[in-house]
Amino acid sequence: MTLQLRHETPDDIAAIEAVTVAAFADAPHTSHTEQFIMRALRAANELTLSIVAQEQGQIVGHVALSPVTITDGHHQQAEGWYGLGPISVLPQRQGQGIGSRLMEQALSELRTMRAAGCVLLGDPAYYGRFGFQAHAGLQLPGVPPNYFMALALHGPVPEGTAHYSDAFNAAA
Repeated sequence: MTLQLRHETPDDIAAIEAVTVAAFADAPHTSHTEQFIMRALRAANELTLSIVAQEQGQIVGHVALSPVTITDGHHQQAEGWYGLGPISVLPQRQGQGIGSRLMEQALSELRTMRAAGCVLLGDPAYYGRFGFQAHAGLQLPGVPPNYFMALALHGPVPEGTAHYSDAFNAAA
């Protein structure tokens, strides 16, 4: 079986939502709103990259990237930073490298875009292997600091507070 990675098409949206719901159904540390976040990102035209993993015509995984704003106490903004997430793989396919392939593809495309970097909220043990690290000077309010991580692609990791799209507040 060959795994194909590609950008989403409009015909993929229902399958992406099903994968997202399934992937987070039993996950710890979730509010189970990831599918609503995806809808809101699309509606706000803030979905920079949406990559699916497809095998034999079935979508088995997905990753989204959207712009984030990073401000310091003087309201200066770091440009070219993106938030990765949600990332989803069907539960029965987890642990088979699909998530890793999606991560690698997402980071490769960000590098091609000359993005400054990427932030995410997740398990340090998993995301550390892709080069993500917590940085004391970069924060996401309301989350444990060691779970909010960044990877600089061009230049340094900025200091300040990260702000995701309002779509991440979607609850329905």
